[in-house]
Amino acid sequence: MRRRTLIRSIPAVSAGLLVSTAAAARAAGSFQEFLVEVDAQAAAHGVSYATRRAALNGLSPNQDVIDLDNRQPEFTQTWAQYSAKRLSAARVATGRQNYGANRTLLAAIYTQFGVAPGVIMGIWGLETNYGTYTGGFSVVQALATLGWTSHRPSYFRSELVSALSIIDSGAVTPQGMTGSYAGAMGQPQFMPSVYLKLAVSFTGTGRPDIWTSVPDSLASIANYLLTSGWRGDEPWGEAVLLTSRVDAAAIDPDQAEPLSSWMAMGVRRLPNHPAVAYSMPARLIQPDGVGGDAFLVYPNYHAIRRYNPSDFYALSVGLLGDLITA
Repeated sequence: MRRRTLIRSIPAVSAGLLVSTAAAARAAGSFQEFLVEVDAQAAAHGVSYATRRAALNGLSPNQDVIDLDNRQPEFTQTWAQYSAKRLSAARVATGRQNYGANRTLLAAIYTQFGVAPGVIMGIWGLETNYGTYTGGFSVVQALATLGWTSHRPSYFRSELVSALSIIDSGAVTPQGMTGSYAGAMGQPQFMPSVYLKLAVSFTGTGRPDIWTSVPDSLASIANYLLTSGWRGDEPWGEAVLLTSRVDAAAIDPDQAEPLSSWMAMGVRRLPNHPAVAYSMPARLIQPDGVGGDAFLVYPNYHAIRRYNPSDFYALSVGLLGDLITA
């Protein structure tokens, strides 16, 4: 992986994070000043000197992070293209293997949090391919780079201080704290502030390990969903068919109606549909527009969207979970 390395010798964070050469100082002086400010902020939040020194000394900006942050995403995929990749036969098969291996664990998580195994498996599968790809970036370096250069410096600086607090708790080392280029960490891809609020030590150590512990990772996903409003055994949604009586072009995807009303309008449910009260509020979503797939989504769908505010993502999570646990 390409890196822009700034060569320097830094005796201590509190000593000013001085660079060793004039050229390096010209290239990274403002970054070093930024780290001094972060050091002071972390100290004010109770992060120990030893942690600050271990995490911040010798730190340089990561050019790959800068490039990825500056690259504007192109949202050109259709739902058909997006779902074909996320709901591939290989991903479903791997999900079923992991589900089989973790049935007892998922049952215990359900008992404590009331969150169904399917949605947990769906998120785990989409976020990190069941924990096999959690991102190879140093979270501290990524957040420091974004706190210095991004268009949301206050947000990323705050996340960096949260990351230092996690390291200071002994939950993970600076080297072990890996994640995405934007600082999302571990198997659930939590930002540090989310970790501090919602990560769970299901194994009972008191220090949630979302990097190497499957129990902690899956329980943390469940706790996130529960906090986001997940409602017990209710389904997230279901695929439906639209008869010719449905004016598909006139459907407002933000308008909720009771399931009975949608059925009266000509929406037809598929065989083996989930058990749902006819009074259940539902929205009709057509992710590829009129003529494509159609879904009725229920209140639990909104809890998934709290994890990632994308209909493509939320639909894929629900469908993947259903396929895995069928």
